[in-house]
Amino acid sequence: MEALIAELLGQARRIWKYRWLGLIAAWVVGLVGMAVSFALPNQFAAQARIYVDTQSILKPLMSGLAVQPNVDEQVKMLSRTLISRPNIEKLVRMADLDLKKQSKAEQEALIDSLMRKLSIATTGKDNLYTLSYQDPDSETAKRVVQSLVSIFVESSLGASRKDTATATTFINEQIKTYEAKLEEAETRLKEFRLRNLETMQGDGKDSATRIAEMHAQLERSKLELREAENARDAAKQQLDMERRRQTDTSSTSLLPEATQTFATPELDARINDLRRNLDGLLQRFTDLHPDVVALRKLIRDLEEQKKREVAEMRKAAATGAPMAAPEGSMQQELHRMIATAEVQVAALRARVNEYQGRYGAALTSMRTAPQLEAEAAQLNRDYEIHKKNYADLVARRESAAMSGELDVASGVADFRLIEPPRVSPKPVAPNRFLLLGAALVLALGSGLFTSFAASQLRPVFYNSNELRTKTELPVLGVVSRMSGDADRRRSRNDRLRVVGATGGLVIAYLIAMSALAIINARQLG
Repeated sequence: MEALIAELLGQARRIWKYRWLGLIAAWVVGLVGMAVSFALPNQFAAQARIYVDTQSILKPLMSGLAVQPNVDEQVKMLSRTLISRPNIEKLVRMADLDLKKQSKAEQEALIDSLMRKLSIATTGKDNLYTLSYQDPDSETAKRVVQSLVSIFVESSLGASRKDTATATTFINEQIKTYEAKLEEAETRLKEFRLRNLETMQGDGKDSATRIAEMHAQLERSKLELREAENARDAAKQQLDMERRRQTDTSSTSLLPEATQTFATPELDARINDLRRNLDGLLQRFTDLHPDVVALRKLIRDLEEQKKREVAEMRKAAATGAPMAAPEGSMQQELHRMIATAEVQVAALRARVNEYQGRYGAALTSMRTAPQLEAEAAQLNRDYEIHKKNYADLVARRESAAMSGELDVASGVADFRLIEPPRVSPKPVAPNRFLLLGAALVLALGSGLFTSFAASQLRPVFYNSNELRTKTELPVLGVVSRMSGDADRRRSRNDRLRVVGATGGLVIAYLIAMSALAIINARQLG
């Protein structure tokens, strides 16, 4: 720590040795900085604020029908690319900035200066843009901002409409190409179907699937045929049994009439069933109900029929003639069932024969079917692809046309000038107070740095230990200097002069700041 303090003290004494050189440098830098601070021209700022409304009521209404461009991204990209050389050249002509710039170099310098000074700031999500520019002439700054606002608004719709026209032209060309391809595919598919009209199937199934289905249909038809034949044979057997029973019943007619019992089981069964139904109806309805009256009439008719049949049986038994049993309703029903079964068997047999023929023909054509199916699948695939692309392109063309009409009707975005171009009443730059303070600090720093640099270029040692350390040579002795009153007075006066010179520089800057404050107050007043 002591060594560090000693080093700092030594360095301070060496800087003090070159104090006048540092003061001269400080005064020179201070005067130059003060002159520059007052010589810089005033800068007036002009700005305008624009709100871009990208929300339109037609957007949700036309959703899915027209192409909805990303207007927010378009506006953001426009704001980022607005300050480009073509737009700046147009701005120079609109603001009449090229009247005083005759040479090519001066015009290029003017364009570069404008590109650096122009500013477009946005708040991001609110679509609120601030356009600003600074210039020594307030009217020039206002004209520049006004021209920039005009370019910003005019550049909003031209690009999107140009893109829509280009897209429509391209889509029309593609539609013509795919229309020709679609016609060729339709022609090839039609010729193939005409060549293989007998073997083509419209269900879209392959030959193996169709053969499996035919086999299943054939087996199902055979099963139904066997079931119908079994039902027919069962009905015939039942009819034979009924006929034998009737024959056995008629043989009893040879016995004496007193010992014979004449019965009509079928009529008795029907009468009993009708009586049970009548009991059920009487529990719910009265005797005058139409169903009850009709059922009773039917029962009376059956009883009369029973009496007539029994009388005929007795008459036949009394004469001794063989009695043929009348054919009852059961036999009639069995005859009807057998007739129906015969018709069904004939139909099913014809169906089985037809399915067998189809199945045999399908097996015969099985060798050539895979090749035809592969060719048909390829033709259908090409046709469907061309058809889908053609339909998509037509739909996109209509959507593009509708989008262009939508742009013309409502516009992509609505530009609202929230704050017209306005120039600040007082200069916004430069900040002369800040420049004067910085110049003062720079002047003092440059003076201190000059003294330090001089002390490093021509070092002086004030301590024997420091001399021994720096030179790495032995120090044989030290000669001291005795200071008198005159030396002390001279040293005190020298310090006063240094302080006075430094204070004078600071006072000069304070006076300059005071004068600047007075001038500003008078301008505002």
